[in-house]
Amino acid sequence: MTGYLDRFVAGRRADRTLVVQPRMGFGRIGAMAAGLREVAALDFPVVGTITIDSYTRVGDHTTPLERLAADEELNGYPLVSHPAAATRDMLADLYGPEFPVQVRHGTARPLAVFRRLVEVGLDATEGGPVSYCLPYSRLPLADAVRAWSESCLMLAGETGHGHIESFGGCLLGQLCPPSLLVATAVLEGCFFHAHGLRHMSFSYAQGTLAAQDRGALRALRTLASELLGDTTWHVVLYTYMGLFPRTPAGAGALIEDSARLARDAGCERLIVKTVSEAWQIPSVSENLSALRLAAAAARGPAAARGAEEDAYYEETLAEARAIVEAVLNLDADIGTALTEAFRLGLLDIPYCLHPDNRAAATCVIDERGALAWGSTGNLPLSTPTPRTAGRLSSDDLYGMLNHVAQRYDSASSEPRLVPHP
Repeated sequence: MTGYLDRFVAGRRADRTLVVQPRMGFGRIGAMAAGLREVAALDFPVVGTITIDSYTRVGDHTTPLERLAADEELNGYPLVSHPAAATRDMLADLYGPEFPVQVRHGTARPLAVFRRLVEVGLDATEGGPVSYCLPYSRLPLADAVRAWSESCLMLAGETGHGHIESFGGCLLGQLCPPSLLVATAVLEGCFFHAHGLRHMSFSYAQGTLAAQDRGALRALRTLASELLGDTTWHVVLYTYMGLFPRTPAGAGALIEDSARLARDAGCERLIVKTVSEAWQIPSVSENLSALRLAAAAARGPAAARGAEEDAYYEETLAEARAIVEAVLNLDADIGTALTEAFRLGLLDIPYCLHPDNRAAATCVIDERGALAWGSTGNLPLSTPTPRTAGRLSSDDLYGMLNHVAQRYDSASSEPRLVPHP
């Protein structure tokens, strides 16, 4: 197959140019084609996105066409429901070496999506057995692991350059210490590798403090290099995935800061949010504006490393390595190791309500503005917890959830476009 995504990103990396990418999906073929065409026409490096609708995510491939026939809109593209030939025709004059396209899906059972994306000529997607199960699904983790095992083997067998981006660096999107994000992304990379894939990328969601994020992204590269040296991989930063600022200026400033973070940390690709994230599904024009904003902000030389970043690098690397080693030592089969790690609490996602997650570990925002462990539960860490840790009140949690949005909105003199919740 093509391998367009890997070659395109590698070429831009050689040019020291950040690749930007929207999160975009539309139910109708014409609308999806129009959106991709407008993204492809931008005069800076971009990757196209086909985001799957919520019905397809849960394996319902009948309802999407019924909704479209009733003149309703979907929140994504029903890849499995639309005829493969129609999707191939849509991509024919768009998809290529200078415009790769990635399928983003959000399903814990991705086999049908993977089969269809291969059928229409694509080979790049994302997710993972942990990252697309615990935050988004009630499916037992063991079932998700089996589904992802089958799906990865199929993708590796049917494509020459099958590429999966681990979503492990995002998890719930906020309030998760970076070491767990880094560890989960790398562990999912090990899972992909064990199932025949040699092309992948690792996600990381922008957090609450830039110095901590820069250190964590360095730690991610270090661990990936150590454990997955025989694969082609790159790092993908996500613009902050938690509650977004409600003023256009605040949202724009956060998008710009995410682009500068990606540049400074040497990330190859950035998934960009828009100024309307706080209140609606973005339009094509809003996605284009956000991509332009991010691409412009990423220009210029990277900032120099500092002592604060170095300290966060060492801290994150030590914690992430301890987690990864503890999990890999559980079983020679990586899928079994992942499920056993959650059973024992060696992997534990703060504030995740999935039945297979212990939820004994918690996260707080410390006095530096960094993400820190409130409680480490049974994680294989000796990290001291801050004095402020303890039982969180609902007000405490609400304040942390709004921390980033409030900080950026407070710096703006504009009125909010939506009321404060």
